[in-house]
Amino acid sequence: MEQTSKKQMILEGNMWQVMWRLSWPAVLAMVLYGMNTVFDALFVGRFVGETALAGISLAYPLTQIALGFGSLIGVGAGSALSIAIGAGDHDTQKKVLGNVNYLNVVIGLVFSVIGYAFAGVLVRMMGGSGDALAFGVSYFRVTQIGAIFWIAGLAGNMVVRAEGKMKSAAVMMASGLIVNVIINYILIVLMDMGVVGAAIGTNIGMVVYTLSAFIYFKSGRASFDAKVFSFRRDQKITKDILSMGMPSFIMTVMTLIQAVVVMNALTKFGTTADVAFYGIVYRLFTFMLTPIFGLMRALQPAIGINFGARQYERVISAFKVFAVAATALMLPFWLVGMTMPEFVLNLMLPAKAFTAWDLGNFRIFMALLPIMPVIFMAMTFFPAINNSKPATMMGIARQLVFYVPVMLILPRFYGVRWVYLGSCLIDTTMTLWVVYLVTKEFGRLRRGKVTAAVNNVKA
Repeated sequence: MEQTSKKQMILEGNMWQVMWRLSWPAVLAMVLYGMNTVFDALFVGRFVGETALAGISLAYPLTQIALGFGSLIGVGAGSALSIAIGAGDHDTQKKVLGNVNYLNVVIGLVFSVIGYAFAGVLVRMMGGSGDALAFGVSYFRVTQIGAIFWIAGLAGNMVVRAEGKMKSAAVMMASGLIVNVIINYILIVLMDMGVVGAAIGTNIGMVVYTLSAFIYFKSGRASFDAKVFSFRRDQKITKDILSMGMPSFIMTVMTLIQAVVVMNALTKFGTTADVAFYGIVYRLFTFMLTPIFGLMRALQPAIGINFGARQYERVISAFKVFAVAATALMLPFWLVGMTMPEFVLNLMLPAKAFTAWDLGNFRIFMALLPIMPVIFMAMTFFPAINNSKPATMMGIARQLVFYVPVMLILPRFYGVRWVYLGSCLIDTTMTLWVVYLVTKEFGRLRRGKVTAAVNNVKA
């Protein structure tokens, strides 16, 4: 009954109302989730020091690989589930969770072992040296012990969101955040455990996050046949999950490549303070994007369920409504950052006096936030209509075609500022390209040229 009501709302309701009902808990959930990384940096910057903050800034992009795997599984499984719900395909619905569990365990264990064993090599690859390298390695190794929970927690939460159960997903994220903050305070402030304490706190938060998803599925509150302890590898479903989730994972990998070239440029042509400063700016930038990430997650079932039901005009309407809402939602965050940058930066490094040069770099990096929703909505839009290729192309091109050459060449000749100016120019170019691709796909949908996979599903 609950699934029927939610499905009917997505298929027939006013799209602005659909956006609101799906999005506000998803946005809240993602803001809470984003605060995990902000609190790590806040506690380390305030109570350990700038060099330690530089160290975890070097390790931070590496920790995102685990979340990339979680997105790979969660986005793929969520897209498969949404399309199955829209198409009334109950056989696929009851098999999804077993395949998610299989992928969580296999990928989680392999990544955890490799990451722990090569932690030193990986942080050094990021440009780490001296004390910053030592701090980064310590932090990353501890996170790898809990990597399977980073992956499983995010994947499970994305499956819940794919049902349209955004409130339940938000509660799960809130539980993990609250535990993380409390443990961070105890381990870093009271027990003086430094970056190791920060990593342990995040791991424990992720364990709680994962357990909350298991409790949800076990309680029978899921709107599909969720076999929480099933463990299976269905070749077709696993292939679909990996295919539809691949753009999200590629985006994470490409972001890591971006971080490698940026961090190396900063360490070669800047100072430890430049590395720490960029680490703060990048975390704040990511945090300001979290409302968009929430809308991305809410957009996925809105598009997937309508696409499964062959309501292509509503698919197009959903993209437009969510993109406009995402821009309006993040504007207050952006305006605060642009008008009061020193206040925002001092939350992480309260004792540091930021120069006009620093504040200028911050503003340059943040300048394009208002147009970023188009890119991120597109990264959800294409996999949700079972056409992952454009999203994969976007993810690869942004880093390999643009970021790598820009960051390897311009900072060498023109200094650290071109890390920030280059980022601004790259995202301007990307936005124009994405608008073209999305407009082209709208025409394809209106002509009824959809994937064979959907045509073969029973309505």
